[in-house]
Parts: sequence; structure tokens; C-alpha cells
Amino acid sequence: MISRLIVSIARSLLLARLRQTMVAAVGVTFSIMMFVTLLGFMNGLNDMLDGLILNRTAHIRLFNDIKPKEKQAIEKAKDYKNRSHFIHSVKSSGSRREIYNVGAITKAISRDPRVLGYAPKINAPVFFNDGNIEITGVINGIDVEAEARLFFFKDYVTKGNPMDVKTVANSIILGKALADKLLVDIGDRVYVNNSQGERFSLKVVGFFESGLMELDKVNSYASLATTQKIVGKSNNYITDLQIKLKDLNLAPAMAKDYSKLFECDSEDIQTANAQFETGSNVRSIISYAVGITLLIVAGFGIYNILNMMIFEKMESIAILKATGFSGKDVRKVFMVIAVSIGLIGGLAGEVMGFLLSNLIDNIPFNTPALPTIKTFPVNYSPKYYIISFVFALLTTYFAGYFPARKASRVDPVVIIRGK
Repeated sequence: MISRLIVSIARSLLLARLRQTMVAAVGVTFSIMMFVTLLGFMNGLNDMLDGLILNRTAHIRLFNDIKPKEKQAIEKAKDYKNRSHFIHSVKSSGSRREIYNVGAITKAISRDPRVLGYAPKINAPVFFNDGNIEITGVINGIDVEAEARLFFFKDYVTKGNPMDVKTVANSIILGKALADKLLVDIGDRVYVNNSQGERFSLKVVGFFESGLMELDKVNSYASLATTQKIVGKSNNYITDLQIKLKDLNLAPAMAKDYSKLFECDSEDIQTANAQFETGSNVRSIISYAVGITLLIVAGFGIYNILNMMIFEKMESIAILKATGFSGKDVRKVFMVIAVSIGLIGGLAGEVMGFLLSNLIDNIPFNTPALPTIKTFPVNYSPKYYIISFVFALLTTYFAGYFPARKASRVDPVVIIRGK
């Protein structure tokens, strides 16, 4: 019974100060709307960049780096074992770029339950012939099915069928910027020279656009067999093993383990993209900071409005206490007012935030640098709506707590005697 009466009194006070109540609710609504929209847009941007870079990057990359030997011959000689060695101008020699015993390595990786899959790759520096000019480029020999399954390769082939690389002999997919430089189209032939000066004719079957033009100016893709033929190696020649894990966070530790186990160099995705991840984290932090600041500002608005309401309703509060309402009951009345403002403003803000996010999501965003992106990216994750709504209720609760405590301490005798 008393609870219904408290709610009824709170509703009457809200309606009596309807304009101020609406101002407070609009403040919360605007804060929630901007919080949801800002978080959705910034994290949509992060997701887009993840798609452009991280989704195309192996969680673990196994390769053989070209580097000088850690132990020189003189250090292995018994006669000089306990001597100090001063060796200058050490050169890399005898290094092989291919991964040793690749068949056994792939079998071991495929049996690891932590591994989602792997894709072999060959990195082959070549020269594209453009008349009398040689353009430096790289042919990436790939297993197109593994690349499509693990690294979304098909999404970035904007013209042509990516599977033609596997089915059409001596074929190649060119980076769109490289194709524009060579002035070739689908069905044309390009000529490449390997590092030994041998020349090969390849049929263009597609164009690839990564969204990073500088990479598209040099990168191209061919089948493993075609690339092995170009570099003059056997069919077990592989320079890179790209591994994708079920849990990305395991990459650093597993990369170290694989490096020791398979006696090759390794690189994890966190190390390879440390600067990129830092940028994504900074954008998210800024978004949360701005959104929370807006909610706090709205909380101060509610605090001021409730303070003014208490000052103007001193007589009503005194009458309530004189007729048997305790200080606790009066405090509940004003807490109901504060939380009601947060609830109404929060729900309205969620709806307005979703509508504004949807509006942004439908704005055309066409740029040659990002061929796979058609509209501005927005992330509709429910957690942003939950976080904003909970924080709105907490903000309004604490904004109403101190004025409500002040109202509960009003002495009705002093107020009535003063009148």
C-alpha cells in the first residue's frame, strides 16, 4: 500500500514539474543516443579495419628468415672454444627460404586441437615486363581453397573467379593497382621474369583489391604449382605456413613453441600488428570516455532539477512528514522520480541511438581504396545498449540520491512554523 502511495506521489511531482522533467529526460536520451551511436560507429570502423588487415593475417606465420648464423665456424672449433671472438661484417650464406620437412610439419599442425586450419604459401619476388620497363612485384603462391576458407580471399577478388587460379594453367590474379599500371584486363597475358632472368607468360583471370593501394601495386596471386614452376622449385617447396587458431590469444605462446619444435622462425599476429591493435584500442577508449562523459553531464542536470524541485516543494515535503511519512519514505519518493527519469530517458535513448545508427549504416560510402565497403560501418552489438542503459540508471540513481537524502532530513516543524 505504501509503495503504491509513494509511486503516486512521485508521479504527481513529476507531472507538476513536467517541463523540467522533460528537460532532464531529454538530457539522458541525448546522452544514451550518442553513446550507442558513437560506440557502434567506432567499433564498426574497428571491425572494418580488422577485416582489411587482421582477417587477412595469419595468427601464426612459420617461415625461414634470411639471417647470419648465430654460431660461426670459429666458435665450433675446439681449439678456439675458450677464446674471445671478434667477427665483423658477417654475411648471410647458405640460408634456404623454404620450410624444411613441410609435410611432417603440416601433419603435426593439423592434429593440434587448438588449430582451426593452415594455408601454405610461397613468396616469390618477380619483375613484371611493361615494354622495356621492369616493374618490381611479388607473386604469392597460394592454395586458393584454404585461403578462401581461412582468410576470406574471395571477398577481395573484385573481378573474375578466384577458383580459376587453381583450374586454369599458368594463370594469375593481379592487384588492381598493378593491373592498371600494366594496362591489362581479364583474359590478357602478362610476362614476368624470375630472379634468374627466366621469362614466363601468365593469363590474367582476376583482380584483387585489399583496400591498401600500396600493396595492390606489387601483389599478385597464383597457384602453388604455377609459383613453384616460376621459381624453379619442386612441388614440396613452401616458404610460409599461415596458421589460424580457434583462440587468437594463444598465438604468442604457440608461435614460440612451434618455432622451437619445427626449428624455423615464427611470428604471431599480436607482434605483427601491434601498432594496429593499439589504434583500435585507443579509438574504443575515446568512444567510451566521450559517452560516459555525456551521461555524467546528464546526471548533473538531473541533480540540479531535483534540487530545485525539493526547494520549491518544501511545504509538500513538510506536510508529508507531518502526516506520518518517514524520512525514508520521502527519500524513496525522490529516488523514484530520479530513476523514472533515467528509465524513460534511457529507453528513448536506446531507440533513438538504434535509429541514428541505422541511418549512418545506410549512408553510401564508396571509395576505390575500399571496394568491399558500400556504406559506413556500424556495429550493433547488444553490449553497447546494455552498458549504456545500466550506466544511465546508475547515473540517475546517484544524481537523485543526494537531493533525496536532503529531502528526507527536512524538519516539518521548522517549515510550517516559518510559514
